[in-house]
Amino acid sequence: MGTMRLLKPLVVSVSSLFFVALSGFAHGFVMTPRSLINRLSQSSYYLTTKELWFDQTLDHYSPYDHRQFKQRYYEFLDYFQVPDGPIFLKICGESSCNGISNDYLGVLAKKFGAAVVSLEHRYYGKSSPFKSHTTENLKYLSSKQALFDLAVFRQWYQESLNLKRNRTGVDNSWFVFGVSYSGALSAWFRLKFPHLTCGSLASSAVVHAVYNYTDYDKQVGESAGPECKAVLQEITELVDRSLETNKKELKKQFGAAELEIDGDFLYFLADAAVVAFQYGHPDALCTPLVEAKKAGVDLVAAYAKYVKEYFIGTFCVSVETYNQKHLKNTAVKEGSSDRLWWFQVCTEVAYFQVAPSNDTVRSSKIDTKYHLDLCKNVFGEGIYPEVDVTNIYYGGTNIAGSKIIFTNGSQDPWRHASKQTSSPGMPSYIIICHNCGHGIDMRECPQSVSSIEGNAQSCNIPDAVNKVRQKMIEHINLWLSECKGSGWHSM
Repeated sequence: MGTMRLLKPLVVSVSSLFFVALSGFAHGFVMTPRSLINRLSQSSYYLTTKELWFDQTLDHYSPYDHRQFKQRYYEFLDYFQVPDGPIFLKICGESSCNGISNDYLGVLAKKFGAAVVSLEHRYYGKSSPFKSHTTENLKYLSSKQALFDLAVFRQWYQESLNLKRNRTGVDNSWFVFGVSYSGALSAWFRLKFPHLTCGSLASSAVVHAVYNYTDYDKQVGESAGPECKAVLQEITELVDRSLETNKKELKKQFGAAELEIDGDFLYFLADAAVVAFQYGHPDALCTPLVEAKKAGVDLVAAYAKYVKEYFIGTFCVSVETYNQKHLKNTAVKEGSSDRLWWFQVCTEVAYFQVAPSNDTVRSSKIDTKYHLDLCKNVFGEGIYPEVDVTNIYYGGTNIAGSKIIFTNGSQDPWRHASKQTSSPGMPSYIIICHNCGHGIDMRECPQSVSSIEGNAQSCNIPDAVNKVRQKMIEHINLWLSECKGSGWHSM
């Protein structure tokens, strides 16, 4: 989803890299760079990477189209209290799903004696129904189809478990988890299929589709603070000016000569800054830039250094992610999710990260027209985000669900597309601190195999995170017990 990534001076902890890798990063949102995933694909970062396969229906809404495709999933049963323990369904979002990550969900599974299963999102990773991602072939890529995938898979997995245990008609207690776009799917799953889960955790869940998402840039400015914000705004002005007089050299300076469309280049530069706040490492960006300003150093050069060393270097972000030529490529590649996520942006949710009309941090050239032109250029005529339809279908922040936990980090620009106030049966928590970013409750402090409980101190903000985690545990415990006691999942 929107920019999702993170930073810190030249030293980056493995846990930080892991946190980013499990997000994904397509500009504006997260799609994990393949090279970064490869660096993290060691056993200690995953509870399991053993691929399993399920025959999924291609079109859940057609009475006559019975085509199927292979959908990848994973299961982790080490903590499962056989046969009646709960089953935690971890939703994979808008990137390749390479296993069940060893994050806070592992701690929860151990605590509750739960099995963990995780289904890869249709079209992403190895779960594509087609050999080519033409616009026509992408017509079955939507949150609605993905939710039905999860429901059908959940039923099939429960029946398979019953077969193994030689029993019929028994339902374990299920609970659904997701972060970011998959956090929205988690909330929407409980909304649309309340009889199939006892509850949901919706971490940094972007449940409200927004056409012009100006609050994104406004939050970047707030998270940066007055001093850093002013420097970022000055850099934007200098870049905009330089684009008119010295375009080629400027793009080369940032290692982005391939971005021929100016909007693509400016989006790339905006994202490079955003990741610092989205993923809770503001000092990685602000400290060197504020120091450069005070020292009277060339600010564009200072920012280019940060972009090349940190955004491209440490975080392995590929410049081509921002290149519309790349987005037009219909080849099916396991590691590339950019075209897929942009299709969902351009048809369902928008989240156009446009510059606000005043006091913007990003270039004002990143406007609605840029986004609409991208959708048309990449996918063809007639592709338009039906944001109102999406919000009518799910309810936006007025979601009429129950037993859904919403959590958000205070510095995360995506929180304004989430449900930030509590309502009956749907508690909402904002985790407040200097570096509280995207999905912090589930992913900021990954556990290690040698210490599954992890080290909360490595968060630098153990209290803020742990207080909310304790509340999560209380809700999960209560809702699982109510589920079990009633014999129904729809309470």
